[in-house]
Amino acid sequence: MKRTRLLNSELSYEIARIGHTASITLCDAGLHSFNSQPQAYSMPTLIKNLEVLLSEMMVEEIIIASEIHEKNEPIFQMLLSVFEQHRMQSRVTEVPHEEFKRLTGESRVIVRTGECTPYANVILKSGVVF
Repeated sequence: MKRTRLLNSELSYEIARIGHTASITLCDAGLHSFNSQPQAYSMPTLIKNLEVLLSEMMVEEIIIASEIHEKNEPIFQMLLSVFEQHRMQSRVTEVPHEEFKRLTGESRVIVRTGECTPYANVILKSGVVF
């Protein structure tokens, strides 16, 4: 039996497949997604899911919608805190929400969480462990 925190086999498989700079979108319950991408569904919050994903993968960049600051600053602060706890020096890139939605189309997988707060979305760009 798997010993790490990520027990969703499909998501674990997708993380194992991604290479440097490939991305995964972690989103709230309402974000539009493209049907051609694999999707994983998870009930916990965005932050709980992020903590699990960071236990499995190295992230060199995160992309967020710039509107998060006016619509949901607490989630933004929690995102930064989780990255700090995992000792990840990830670059933060902010783009307008419409651009963010377009960029989700480049993600290898979309993880739709049970989060129901506005702009609680992040794109994780894979880094390398060396």
